Amino acid sequence: MHPLSNLFLAIVLLISSLKTNAQSLNPPSDLRVDLLLNADKVWKNGVPAALSLQEAKQSDSTYQVALIANQNPYFSWVVNDNSDGSSQTAYRILVASSPDNLKANKGDFWDSQKVIQNQQTGIIYRGQKLKPNTVYYWKVKVWNNKQTPSDYSKPISFITDSIIKPYQTAHQPLVKSLEKPVLSKQLNNLNTLYDFGNDAFAQLKMRIKSAADGDTLQIHVGEAIDATGRVERKPRGTIRYRLLKLALQKGEHNYDLKFLADERNTGSKAILMPDYIGEVLPFRYVELEKNDKAIIEVQRYVVNYPFNDQASSFKSSDTLLNQIWDLSKHTIKATSFTGLYVDGDRERIPYEADALINQLSHYASDAEFNMAKRSLDYLIYHATWPTEWSLQNLLIAWNDYLYSGDIRTVKLLYPQLKPKLLLALARPDGLISTRTGKQDSSFTKSIHFSTFNGEKVLKDIVDWPQKGGFGLPPSYPGETDGFVFTDYNAVVNAFHYQALICMRDLALALGEKADATFYRQQANKVKQAFQRNFINPDTGTIKDGEDTMHSSLHANMLALAFNLVPIENKAKVIAHIRSRGMACSVYGTQFLLDALYNANEAEYGLQLLTSTDKRSWHNMLRSGSTMTTEAWDTDYKDNQDWNHAWGAAPANIIVRKLMGVEPLTPAFGTIQIKPQPGTLHSAELQLSTLHGKVNVAFTKTTAQFQLKTLIPPNTTGVVYLPKETENDKIIKDGRSLKAISDGKFWVVRDVKSGTHVWEVRY
Repeated sequence: MHPLSNLFLAIVLLISSLKTNAQSLNPPSDLRVDLLLNADKVWKNGVPAALSLQEAKQSDSTYQVALIANQNPYFSWVVNDNSDGSSQTAYRILVASSPDNLKANKGDFWDSQKVIQNQQTGIIYRGQKLKPNTVYYWKVKVWNNKQTPSDYSKPISFITDSIIKPYQTAHQPLVKSLEKPVLSKQLNNLNTLYDFGNDAFAQLKMRIKSAADGDTLQIHVGEAIDATGRVERKPRGTIRYRLLKLALQKGEHNYDLKFLADERNTGSKAILMPDYIGEVLPFRYVELEKNDKAIIEVQRYVVNYPFNDQASSFKSSDTLLNQIWDLSKHTIKATSFTGLYVDGDRERIPYEADALINQLSHYASDAEFNMAKRSLDYLIYHATWPTEWSLQNLLIAWNDYLYSGDIRTVKLLYPQLKPKLLLALARPDGLISTRTGKQDSSFTKSIHFSTFNGEKVLKDIVDWPQKGGFGLPPSYPGETDGFVFTDYNAVVNAFHYQALICMRDLALALGEKADATFYRQQANKVKQAFQRNFINPDTGTIKDGEDTMHSSLHANMLALAFNLVPIENKAKVIAHIRSRGMACSVYGTQFLLDALYNANEAEYGLQLLTSTDKRSWHNMLRSGSTMTTEAWDTDYKDNQDWNHAWGAAPANIIVRKLMGVEPLTPAFGTIQIKPQPGTLHSAELQLSTLHGKVNVAFTKTTAQFQLKTLIPPNTTGVVYLPKETENDKIIKDGRSLKAISDGKFWVVRDVKSGTHVWEVRY
């Protein structure tokens, strides 16, 4: 053959090869069983073990694994095709009893065959009956909208529980990671200080060489340091400090130091640490007393629920905002140390209000959904005393379904969720009250409430602490902005209305049409009564209650957050909110910032997020804390702690409101991207979802706003672009585009998956 012919043939083969490669589809990844990633991992006392599930099952030792108890578990995966408009059109799942069967593409327990469907989350297992205490193996392949098949995914295994049930939320065990200090230095008193860089719930591990038996080493462990750089021996509030005395052995030895249990946070209502982990203490610093021993190594085992640090990222042109993001994200990871949402270290008790903020910020930090489900299930049967917090169960339930797309927990709890609406406390116009004698024993039993911290019935809270403080002088005003408590409370009824809206939507999702109609009608009735009874006709603002003319920040921000303010009153309500500043606790800011961003008050929202006043997240950083604190400062709550996730609202506010990424349909099937930069010049976000990663980045100048988006395959987007005038020029991927005007935004609907560049030229 002529050399040119050989060259031509080689070129043809190369082009053919390139076309084939270009048309190939990467296999699915991020396989989940009952929403769990890494269901095939094995741990020994919280530390990763290099064993398969089958090896762990057959071992005489005890290992920790995720157990799947559901008779029909759910499967999900991520489609790896970022071409424009990509979607899944079909899938095939194989579930086998052995790795060999799966390798041979023999799904002896389930072969779904090719299913023509774009669903990639919540695929119900429909194979043979699963056996208890058994390891199964599965994989999946998909076809895209070009009918291109992928190869099968990497095989994943899971193990069933000893008892198979219709439904039980799966969960991972708690895990440990070994960390070294980021800094060590000798202090003026010749003690040695070790700094781990951030606060975490942990255990202390040391390696020491001693010349004799019986010597004692004194060790100071704590969350804070004093002005001299030593570990703070008498910290204020519930900031943690412990003195450990270690009896040394002759020679070189490893020492795993034990923290004694705290009487309060290991009480009857607390979530206890499992035996395979042991007791933990939140600490950042370790100080060793001056000694002549050879300190070879000081480390700590950090304990938390499995957390993917790469699942989310945020960076902006504002350095302080970046620090607040890091503070909030680290808080969510660190405070997961019990596997349920708890109130920090002082009590370690789940509270509904903490759980709601924890849940939203967890979703903003990691694509993990089962901790929220387990916390909701726990809270339903372990109610706390504030009225509003009972109602927040419904908000948690709705978020659970909206973000995970998995309604099984809600379906199981649906009969128990109904009483949490507190309809038994309503008068004919729909408004509810805890102060009119309706809380009898049958009512408290229906909501699973028993005596809690001395309270025998629900009581309105609004915010915490209330007037009189907590460990502070009686004259202290508290965090309620002077709220006047009356029989019919505007804040309570704002939560009641929002709970009814959530219950209406959950009933629709469950196919309970009659219930949905009832809750819709009840919500409409409450809204009318709210506006009729709580709007001050003279000022247009929201009153605290029927029998007062006082208008607190809380009454107004909750009404605005939950769409209870008539259009004609919004300007007055917003002006009143702006006049009150940060006159709420760190908990209240969740609803304050939601209200502001929902009303497109982005500049003021950003101003509060990045405030440097004493009542700010900057003050938490300034105080030395590396987790969000329970109060703005110990001056505002005398027993506050430095590890309270109900202060971590910025994590979800940055994602949901500032960057504007929220699910419009369950599991982010339809994604809203509505950035509200305010005065921020640039920012970029990566957020993991069950469908894959969402990327959003913007830059803002006086001449234009530019937005880059990556929408994962098999989803669609609704993109909002900031609007200056009716003459703005909208450009998508280099081409002019007609967008719909919507108030302060341009809106583009039905945006296909893939990467897009948007411009608004002013």
